[in-house]
Amino acid sequence: MPNIGPMELIIVLAIALIVLGPKKLPEVGRSVGKGMREFKDAVSGGSDDDRDERAALKSE
Repeated sequence: MPNIGPMELIIVLAIALIVLGPKKLPEVGRSVGKGMREFKDAVSGGSDDDRDERAALKSE
């Protein structure tokens, strides 16, 4: 599997910007990040209590 370099990342981001548009791109990025975080928590056995504690600390 080849390494992904900076040029490939630029091409992927440019295509995403063209397809999704500048207004929708941040929303999609947040959704992907949230999905990856939830997947990581599910695989590693992270509990909902930890997530609730982090949310409570953020809101203070």
